[in-house]
Amino acid sequence: MLKHATIPIERAWNTWSDRPAEMVFLPLGVRVTPILYSTRTRTTSAIEPRRDAVRLGRHAIDGSLIELETDHAGTTLAFLWDKTDPFAIRGEWHGKTSGEWGLRFWIALAISSEGGESVQYRVDDGVALLKAGTRYVAVASADAPVQVTGHDDLDALRADFETNGYFYLGSRSNDAPVLALRFNLEMMRHGAYAAAVADSAELAIEKARAELARKTAAGRADDYAGLYAGSLDAIRDVVAWNTIWDATNARPYTAVTRIWNLGKFAVWYNDQIFAAQLAGTFDADLARENLAAALAGATPQGNIACIVTSNDAWVDRSQPPHGALAVWQLYQRTGERSLLEANYLALARNQRWWRKSRDPEMRGLLSCGTSDVGEALYKGTAFGARNETGMDNSPTHDEAIYDPETRTLSTFDLGLNCAAALDAEMLARMAQILGHAEDAIEFAGIAESSRRLIREELWDDSRKIFANRQRSGGFVRSLSPTSFYPLFCGAASDEQAAFLLQHLADERTFAGTFGLPNVTRDDPAFADNVYWRGRIWPNVNYMVWLGLRRYGFYAEATRLAEMSHALFMKSWHQDRIAAENYNATTGEAMDQGDTDPFYIWAALLPLMAVGEVVDFDPWKGWEIRNPGRDTTIGPMLSPMGELRIRVENELLTLELGGKPRLATDLRARLSNLAFWPCGLSCVIGATDAAGSIRIVDVEALSVVAVRMDGADARWSRVGGDLQIEVGPARVARTLEVHFSTARNAPS
Repeated sequence: MLKHATIPIERAWNTWSDRPAEMVFLPLGVRVTPILYSTRTRTTSAIEPRRDAVRLGRHAIDGSLIELETDHAGTTLAFLWDKTDPFAIRGEWHGKTSGEWGLRFWIALAISSEGGESVQYRVDDGVALLKAGTRYVAVASADAPVQVTGHDDLDALRADFETNGYFYLGSRSNDAPVLALRFNLEMMRHGAYAAAVADSAELAIEKARAELARKTAAGRADDYAGLYAGSLDAIRDVVAWNTIWDATNARPYTAVTRIWNLGKFAVWYNDQIFAAQLAGTFDADLARENLAAALAGATPQGNIACIVTSNDAWVDRSQPPHGALAVWQLYQRTGERSLLEANYLALARNQRWWRKSRDPEMRGLLSCGTSDVGEALYKGTAFGARNETGMDNSPTHDEAIYDPETRTLSTFDLGLNCAAALDAEMLARMAQILGHAEDAIEFAGIAESSRRLIREELWDDSRKIFANRQRSGGFVRSLSPTSFYPLFCGAASDEQAAFLLQHLADERTFAGTFGLPNVTRDDPAFADNVYWRGRIWPNVNYMVWLGLRRYGFYAEATRLAEMSHALFMKSWHQDRIAAENYNATTGEAMDQGDTDPFYIWAALLPLMAVGEVVDFDPWKGWEIRNPGRDTTIGPMLSPMGELRIRVENELLTLELGGKPRLATDLRARLSNLAFWPCGLSCVIGATDAAGSIRIVDVEALSVVAVRMDGADARWSRVGGDLQIEVGPARVARTLEVHFSTARNAPS
């Protein structure tokens, strides 16, 4: 009987559990778990990051290639898994360094099933076999195990090792709920195994042996090379490693981190939204699963709970509403209207809840709070209210006073108001596409009103910067990068935006080798270097980057992306750390204890670097930019299928579905890019130099029109391609190319 039948088969074998070296065939709940044993220390390891030294390596979203290294008692092993068939997986281990004689260091492959079915070892076949429901799973090893032992569960296997050592024979068995194939590093320093699923024992055994015999796929090329090298690979690995199975709710989701222990599952609204956005770079299904996990926290009151875990649910409060932004960006990337339809209602209810529940004086600006519902930890406290900003101990809250009558803080929170304004803007766009005309008018009105109030009420003219403000009138002293958030919601006037750029470049406040500190460098709280007091946060950098791009501050946005990429790679290249936050002076990740080393939103830093070449911008749509340096990116998702970008000798080539579709030597940005069966369109950004755009392989299509801002443009045939000449211009221009539907020779 299938246990989890809705998982796509290409993801069925994967690292679903909280033990990253444990391969799970999720539809059957069958597991192959490496257990390590050191005789010198008489200890075992199930390779668990919270307890053991683990370096998480490459990880394809579908589990087609997975790598990790681990250290136990001074012995270092490298593991690799790959698959070319969705129903079979091949694993290897390699002993790299030894902490003791290899005869005394053991690797056990523990085979088990969630259903508790017995596993049998067929001595004559040299294969472990398990029947789950009507299906069979066979596990074959390249070398025969030194011995096979049987146990009731993994804890019993570990206790057997730790109590009796490796000489003990009393646990030998060929039939048990957990069967352990035992090897040692003296005899099998390099080992391999394969596990396969089929509908008969013979077919499963045959498939496992075939997998074992083939070569590994470890030579897979990088997804991102050249400028900003490794960025797309890092996003993929952070997403894939953090994607696990939530047994409590019977669902897959990308956890904020697989390393924390906050119960059987934990979903923060904001973090889960970013997980969906990052997952959507590669896999629309995984993005949907993460959106579903995030919006499962929608309450009857209308808000989306701040956090829901197996232990608690913070339904009395929410987090900044970034959900509509992420859904809109995913819609742009995939072109799938279903993403809007599935998530619109919960997001719209959430926006209306903010306006009803967090504006106690009906002034059109929001304050953080904690409602009188639920039984959550910190409910009805100032700290609980601060949770709604996502910046729990930020010094921007130090002057905020909790009012028990309104159940809100005394301040208008700048970051929250900007997020809510952008959320309303994105909802208006979604409503328009979905045909909800009245909603579109409502949310567009909220967005415009919010932008005006932010521009007028939250601008501190004495300091020429946006800031949190007491409802009674005074501005708070401390500043954070939320001062730049009016850029992403479109609230800043041109004059205000110019002042913001000055603050961005000021080394006394926000500038530095690594940016952006979450409190200005001249604030006494900066020296605290604890969580939101002075450290750099990836999600904040990303939102500021979006705002800079919205206002056309591309040089500043590129600089922030470059700093963010350098910051991320500083810890990633050698140590594979994707940190929750970073030291704003040294760029170190693990210099203090309040940082998780493998956090989902760390991948927003390399996402910014990817976005400097190819992005799905909330306002300008699909956008590509030729950086002029050799670069390869892909595969990734696009509305037209699998997308790759290649820059060679200053020529950018865009490939869709493995075929070149467009090439350009222009150094301008091409935005609002759209392909259709009989043409394409884009907006060509300002450029100082002439160049060309080549539409590839259109030999059999008749050209109807090639227009630039409505006027005929110069074009020619170059082989089977259509080449359009583009001159320099100080303003953006719109290009439209139309072909005839009949595939006739060109006239």
